Amino acid sequence: MERNVLITGASRGIGYAAAVLFAREGGRVYANYHKTYEPLRLLAESCAREGQTLIPVQADVTVKKEVDALFALANKTDVLINNAGIAQTKEFTQLSEADWDNMLAVNLKSAFLCSQAALPYMLRVKRGCIINIASVWGVAGASCEAHYSAAKAGLIGLTKALAKELGPSGIRVNCIAPGVIDTDMNSALTQAERSSLVEATPLGRTGLPQDIARAALFLAASDFITGEVLNVNGGFYI
Repeated sequence: MERNVLITGASRGIGYAAAVLFAREGGRVYANYHKTYEPLRLLAESCAREGQTLIPVQADVTVKKEVDALFALANKTDVLINNAGIAQTKEFTQLSEADWDNMLAVNLKSAFLCSQAALPYMLRVKRGCIINIASVWGVAGASCEAHYSAAKAGLIGLTKALAKELGPSGIRVNCIAPGVIDTDMNSALTQAERSSLVEATPLGRTGLPQDIARAALFLAASDFITGEVLNVNGGFYI
């Protein structure tokens, strides 16, 4: 895969696993981070020793001028993975306006800004691939995570709309809806909560970041798939 790949939120979890995999597969990977640099610095050094290319790039992808600077560096992005995201568990009646705005900014506005910044090059060369990382809760909804569910559902809607709009230009847009994945985002789950989720998953386990990274690689390589939501959840949502 001799492509320029930009992954947002790549310093941990799904984004980090995707950065490792796409670099291993021969992509020139721009690994975006906001505050946590050290894991990507070490990964970049490891990749260099293996003859792979990974470039850590700092940017707050909720801020347009920082996104513009990011794409000034990664100005020929062939594959964009909009992975940056946050989660919060809170009753709907207790949500503040700031909670709502921050959730939609990180999970949805960032994808809008990054996709818009990536498109001038993609439109010029008549090719490109955008992969949005949503969630099973964007498909099914989650109690006490209304703002998170709304943001991820918004990503799914954005995916379908852009797939229709950009398909004639040779640009594919797809979405992955992970189930329960072993990341820092889910580290606060109690043992009882984790056991309950595992019991509800036919494959009998939570997912790994690598499971989602492999799904992203599949979508990046599949030239006749667009507008799809790939549910990667061990059967949790059947």
